[in-house]
Amino acid sequence: MIQRIAILGTGLIGASTGLALRAHGFDGTIAGWDPDRQQLHTALSRGAITVIADDPEMAAAESDLILLAGPVFTILECLDRLAPILRTGQLVTDVGSVKGAICHHARDKYNGPGQPGFLPGHPMAGKEVGGAENADAHLFEGAVWIFTPCRSSVAAEDSPAAEAWRGWVSKFGARIMDMDADRHDLLCAWISHLPQFVSTALSALLEDEFAVNADLLPIGGRALREMTRLGASPYSMWRDIAHTNTDAIARSLHALEQRLAHIRENLKTPELREEFDRANRFRVHNPQS
Repeated sequence: MIQRIAILGTGLIGASTGLALRAHGFDGTIAGWDPDRQQLHTALSRGAITVIADDPEMAAAESDLILLAGPVFTILECLDRLAPILRTGQLVTDVGSVKGAICHHARDKYNGPGQPGFLPGHPMAGKEVGGAENADAHLFEGAVWIFTPCRSSVAAEDSPAAEAWRGWVSKFGARIMDMDADRHDLLCAWISHLPQFVSTALSALLEDEFAVNADLLPIGGRALREMTRLGASPYSMWRDIAHTNTDAIARSLHALEQRLAHIRENLKTPELREEFDRANRFRVHNPQS
């Protein structure tokens, strides 16, 4: 039974989780902590948390569930700090975008005899803007929430707290999917990280070429808006992803470079039509993508 939750990181995902909990009937305590005090007060004023925690370690020690909702490096640091002070029966989960590094870091600190549980998670939902002010109780509706249980001597995913947390995630309207951490990182490099870096590169290129042209976005219309939307994402979040999923992202970028070169070299050949045909088939096979 989860009665008290600590959300460490009250930005977009952390605050959205708090709002989703409240919207779906959680009536326990939600303690929030964030290094940015403004984020904390915004989360409190919006009802995403019920109390501000001055000490994240104390808040975690007093909670049944601890949600780590910061960037990947912050999650790694929190795992180190919390492991010695938490007890068996408490569950730590996270929303980090890279799972292999997190699972590896948690090894020997969690899910063993006498240790707290850890169930890594990643909601495949978000916005190109961050912060508690943009949090949304409905952010996870229809989204996939991936869990990547770490191999260990104790199955944290079978604990009462883990079962209860999965139940809340289902109430949010998310579809739960279990996956190996390395498989998660490979897939996310292609379906999440690659689109981000493509949008970042395109937006930066357009900024260099047309920075003073205020009419560019209206002229470009919906296509340009959609292609550059992710370019507004903050470096502070994507730095950690780039550092911890480097090889998989580099491979996907290299494959895209080769594909773009193929298109460039075949602008006047039948190969261009074949490339469009392949792209059209992807949309047919994935109509909601």
